[in-house]
Amino acid sequence: MNPAMTSTATTEPAILDAKELTSDSELEARFAESAHQILAELVRGGAALGWVEPPSRDEVAEHLGLVISAVQVGDAALRAAYLDRRLVGLGYWLRYARPTHRPHADLEKIAVDAAAQGRGVGRALADALIADARASGVEVLTLDARGDNTSALHLYRSLGFTEYGRLADFVAVGEHRYDKLFYMMDFRRQD
Repeated sequence: MNPAMTSTATTEPAILDAKELTSDSELEARFAESAHQILAELVRGGAALGWVEPPSRDEVAEHLGLVISAVQVGDAALRAAYLDRRLVGLGYWLRYARPTHRPHADLEKIAVDAAAQGRGVGRALADALIADARASGVEVLTLDARGDNTSALHLYRSLGFTEYGRLADFVAVGEHRYDKLFYMMDFRRQD
């Protein structure tokens, strides 16, 4: 059992990387199902996570399997946030596949259970993923977000991401249209 996970009444989330997650058979067995519950509930509530309808269990499990495979070859990082051995958030980045873009990665997703929001879980996940990107030699970490996702945009700006582009009314959710915003963190300028 992971020592960071032994507390019975933690207030700070334990942030595990993919290796720690997969080395705990109990957590690993529940991870995809717990991640599905978080993602489906957030999407059901209108969260801007890339789905219009809640994703299926199989879709989430397959996608997380691909992320973990990419982690194993150094092309990704996955982080999971736990409070008292309950998954409350997850996030990951993936290295770009194009040969000319290999030094860079895209922060694909940070999702935090609604009940755990406002407790620093998203910031802890983002901090860990940024550190992982630096350690993996990523030069530029990018992300995109829906323009109405003000909490996430505030977090990203506070972490040092800067906006480098915007597509007005690009994201269609039913009859609603939202801007798609592009952010980056350039580690080359921070060293």
